[in-house]
Amino acid sequence: MREDSSDRDPADPRRIRSLAVHRADVANALEATLRSDGRVVLRVTPPFSGRMRARIHRVSDGASEPAEPIHVDAADLVDPLPAYPEVDDTVADHPDADVDTRRERHAEAVAEWRTAVREAVGGSVELAVDTDVEGADAVSTHTVDVIPLG
Repeated sequence: MREDSSDRDPADPRRIRSLAVHRADVANALEATLRSDGRVVLRVTPPFSGRMRARIHRVSDGASEPAEPIHVDAADLVDPLPAYPEVDDTVADHPDADVDTRRERHAEAVAEWRTAVREAVGGSVELAVDTDVEGADAVSTHTVDVIPLG
């Protein structure tokens, strides 16, 4: 007999069946990670249930959490993942343009990238699940559906 996910401990991430994410949060987290030295993720915090919402979160080094949240890399929520438009690429595409025109074209390329990312959110994602097996830490994965919002 299969264990009903609702019978599991509320701190057990295997209770999660689907993960709701705002498309804009995914694009913002991905862009913030690509454009900075920091890491921005979508975070799911306990207690866990069948349907969970992931919210944008900047990861801090050494910060302790009252309970173990799950951090989901925004890139794992996007398929296919479009390449981020770098300034040098935009300049190479328009070598004869003046500086203002290059800035405008780069801003347009970034806006198109954001749209492409938002449209590509969905599918499923594997969550890392820490399991304590006979006193030894182990990590397994748990696949959940991704439900895009907005």
